[in-house]
Amino acid sequence: MPRYRTALALVATILATPAAADVYDTRAAHVLRATPLIDGHNDWPETLREREGEQRWSIDLATGLDRRTPKYDTDIARLRKGGVGGQFWSVYVDAALPGLEQVKQTLEQIDLVHQIVARYPKDFALARTADDVRRIHQSGRIASLIGVEGGGQIDASLSVLRAYHDLGAGYLTLTHSRTIDWADSATDDPRHGGLTPFGEAVVGELNRLGMLVDLSHVSEETMRDALRVTKAPVIFSHSGARAVDDHPRNVSDDVLRLVAANGGVVMVNFAPNYVSDAYRRWSADKAAEATRLNAPPLGGLYIGQPDKAAAAMQDWLAKNPAPRVTLAQVADHVAHIARVAGVDHVGIGSDFDGVGSVLPEGLGDVSTYPALLAEMMRRGWSDGDVAKLAGGNVLRVMAAAERVAKGMAGTLPATGTQAGMDAVGTPAR
Repeated sequence: MPRYRTALALVATILATPAAADVYDTRAAHVLRATPLIDGHNDWPETLREREGEQRWSIDLATGLDRRTPKYDTDIARLRKGGVGGQFWSVYVDAALPGLEQVKQTLEQIDLVHQIVARYPKDFALARTADDVRRIHQSGRIASLIGVEGGGQIDASLSVLRAYHDLGAGYLTLTHSRTIDWADSATDDPRHGGLTPFGEAVVGELNRLGMLVDLSHVSEETMRDALRVTKAPVIFSHSGARAVDDHPRNVSDDVLRLVAANGGVVMVNFAPNYVSDAYRRWSADKAAEATRLNAPPLGGLYIGQPDKAAAAMQDWLAKNPAPRVTLAQVADHVAHIARVAGVDHVGIGSDFDGVGSVLPEGLGDVSTYPALLAEMMRRGWSDGDVAKLAGGNVLRVMAAAERVAKGMAGTLPATGTQAGMDAVGTPAR
């Protein structure tokens, strides 16, 4: 028995050594040489616009953005280190803006993505199709795709949607943080019970165009309506598993099973509120405490006394430190989605440069994707399954959406206004 225990201890020691860890790193690198790692959502363009203003057109994006204050999660050097083969760049604009202003800013964001690619042709190339992504990856560059992160950004116009498609947009997120005239958001009061008839027409037009239907940010009723209507597989570009963290932005097990039947993919988000239920609850407590201390113009223990309120908040934080959020917890979401929906229906959608300065330990920027792949290997995943997670699944979904669009080539574009369609009560063409 002592010898047996000694042998077990020796094995444990070997497994814990850097050499053992290097095996997983080597395997992950091998996977990423053959399969492009495709992240479903990165807010780098919007963050460049917000922080840099006019300098966004000329700032050096190659390296060093991690040394700026506040630091960026993304630059070309770290994308290369992370083995990124394809990226959906989010062209997000504020959902509270008037509709026409959202359209204008979306066009500017799309143009910024085009300009970034044009400035760095040895590193980036625009992609529209699954074959484009594979070809660009094989050439040693990063396939750049575009995602429009909010149905409000089309200003209830199917013509605007088609214009975005013609400019290279690959998906539309049906809502962002606010419920809009034709779809309910996960983080706002519902008004429609899901999609209106116009909302259903938007899904149909996305299918016809070959654009992906993105269900991150939408209410569960909107998820179910879109899954009922769509002819093509859907994506959740940056969401987690609600069974792991009960945030309404995440996906319930019931909907995960519908996603599996649809052939879609849920791309796991790294934002702490969507990863850790403990962090989500702590974050809500922190917000409540801030309101309790100072909520001008009428409320708060130290209303109108920001210095006292700030000191009291620091005292609260010292007594109530934030829970840790880790790479392993992100891997728990990946594992749960794979367990419920199947390994063919999970991907990666980090939300880098869109969630502030707090990220899971071990997943601090775009250089760290291989660590997540290695963690899944450590949990027993095969190289083939990890390749599906990295990019194989979303490539399959893209190809399926392209086939649906080809099959709808004879279908006329959707016409009509939101007001007209919703007054009649049925989507029209």
